[in-house]
Amino acid sequence: MKTTAVIAAALFALSAPLASYAAMDHGSMKMDHGSMKMDHGGDVAHQEVVDGVKATFKVMSMAEHMKAMKMELPKGMKETHHIAVEFKDAKSGKALTEGEVKVKVQGPDKSEQVKDLMAMQGHFGADFDLSRKGKYGVMAKFKLADGKVRSAKFWYVVK
Repeated sequence: MKTTAVIAAALFALSAPLASYAAMDHGSMKMDHGSMKMDHGGDVAHQEVVDGVKATFKVMSMAEHMKAMKMELPKGMKETHHIAVEFKDAKSGKALTEGEVKVKVQGPDKSEQVKDLMAMQGHFGADFDLSRKGKYGVMAKFKLADGKVRSAKFWYVVK
C-alpha cells in the first residue's frame, strides 16, 4: 500500500509540470520563431546525414534561447536547456519542416527525459533539464513527410 501511494505521488508530481504547460495560452505568446531559423544561439552539438536527411542538433541554455526570442525566462522553470534540430534534404539542401520528432535524454545519473519536439518555423525544439554536470546521451527518432523512421544519437557534455 505504501509503495502504491509513493508511485501515485511521484506520477502526480511528474504530471504537474505537463499540466501547467498544457494550460498555458501559447497563442498569446509573441515568439519570433520566424526570424530564428536555427541561428538563435547555441552550439551545433551534432550533425549527421541519416538516409538522405541532414540533421543538425543545437543545444543552448534557456537564458540564451529566451533572449533570442526576446522573452523573459519564466520564474521557477526547471528546464535549463533547449534542444533544437533542423532537417534538410542532403542533396538539395531544402528544409524539411513537417514530421514528428521524439527525443530521449539520458542524464549522467541515468535518469531519462522523453519529449516530443514541437515544430517551430524551420526546426523542431523542446526544453530539457540538463542541470547536472556530466555526459548526456541524446537519442532522437524522427519521421518526416516521406514516412521513413530515422534515428540519430550523440553525447553532449555539460561542464
